[in-house]
Amino acid sequence: MERKAAPQDGLDPPNGPVVAIIDDDADLRATVSALLAGNGFTPLPLPDGASFFALGPHPAVDLALIDLRLRGENGLTLAIRIREALDLPIVMLTGRGDEMDKIIGLETGADDYMMKPFNPRELIARLRAVLRRKGHPAMQPTDRSSNTIRAFGALRLDLTRRELFGADGTEIPLTNAEYRLLEYFLRNPGRIIPRTELLTELGNDLSQYMDRTIDVLILRLRRKIEAVPPKPLHLQTRRGQGYIFVLGDQR
Repeated sequence: MERKAAPQDGLDPPNGPVVAIIDDDADLRATVSALLAGNGFTPLPLPDGASFFALGPHPAVDLALIDLRLRGENGLTLAIRIREALDLPIVMLTGRGDEMDKIIGLETGADDYMMKPFNPRELIARLRAVLRRKGHPAMQPTDRSSNTIRAFGALRLDLTRRELFGADGTEIPLTNAEYRLLEYFLRNPGRIIPRTELLTELGNDLSQYMDRTIDVLILRLRRKIEAVPPKPLHLQTRRGQGYIFVLGDQR
């Protein structure tokens, strides 16, 4: 079936990555479609999973943005069906209170999630990051200047590609929260940062949780960036104050 782009009032649709917006809320589909079209994407609004599969066995779609709570069907089940049929990146839209579904969604194939109501700029950044990780050509950087690289020890964080690389050039996968936390530390090296500041930096989707959320993220991040996580060289704790990121061994 020929791909149908979002209505553009007689204008040719943009040539950017095609994002299928699968949501039964017509107003949300229209809002997200306008947001994506204004940021270099080609939106493809669809009310349900049946509409997506009606596109045929090889739809010209680059990413599926799926509402977790679709009316009449389970968004997780739909994501699994799409992942089984196609090698397609998937981002889930969830509501507050869907934490368990969110975890299950990530474990069953979703590449990322966004909590509603979401920040428009963050949604665009998340979609671009997922497409970059999947190697979409339109999302690959053209400028790899040193200003976009933050190095510490043998590791390098590419701020343009939102990716962490080891000494041998292999990517070390980061979740969105882990990336944002590491980037913030690297932009503020040598400064003790309290948990409350880190929660604020990570956004409203985490502000409802206790400080323990940061401790868990720190633990996960240390496992990826430290040679000996229990004895961190870079991401260190300052008891009763917060955390500090040092570029060298300054314990």
